[in-house]
Amino acid sequence: MSIKATPTAGAKLLTPKDHTLVMIDFQSQMAFATHSIDAVNLRNNAALVAHAAAGFGVPTILTTVAEKSFSGPMFSEITDAFPGQKMLDRTSMNTWEDAAVIDRVNEIGKKRIVFSGLWTGVCIVGPALSALDQGFEVYVIADACGDVSAEAHNRAMDRMVQAGAQPMTSLQYLLELQRDWARTDTYEMTTGIARKLGGAYGLGVTYAKTMFGAHEG
Repeated sequence: MSIKATPTAGAKLLTPKDHTLVMIDFQSQMAFATHSIDAVNLRNNAALVAHAAAGFGVPTILTTVAEKSFSGPMFSEITDAFPGQKMLDRTSMNTWEDAAVIDRVNEIGKKRIVFSGLWTGVCIVGPALSALDQGFEVYVIADACGDVSAEAHNRAMDRMVQAGAQPMTSLQYLLELQRDWARTDTYEMTTGIARKLGGAYGLGVTYAKTMFGAHEG
């Protein structure tokens, strides 16, 4: 039987309306011992994810652990993207075992969950495996997560992928939400985030726009 291609997006690709983003424990105390990624890249990637989600209107849960007593506040690069949004503070290492978080997940009602946070092997593995076990589709933004070592991060990613989670990166997340440069209503927002937080790709966008007045698409 022959296969016929059509100009349509694959079902596994994310859209702004089909998932919930959960950003977990981006806090000072957790960051001190994170060595799988340097702090500058970590903060930049987390900011890119947060601003992409906010710009595209993705429902987002921000959760902390022992914020007042031990771990400190969430990175301002994230909270700045969601002004006034309440943090859901927990005692459990596994976010999925916190009733307030799960109430919010159910209130939003999306079957796809995208995770990022610290540490990959604890704060992300726990909810990722739990969500998969309950029938959710799970995505993990690998470069917006970190752990105490590269080994710890990599083994955590392996474990989640083997269980069915889909890995991606922060810039991939932004561009997957845009996906077509003909979508002019979000073009300036997307390229603006890329120019500010998209590393070398963002520099390239800035160069092309400044020197030649060029634009994507």
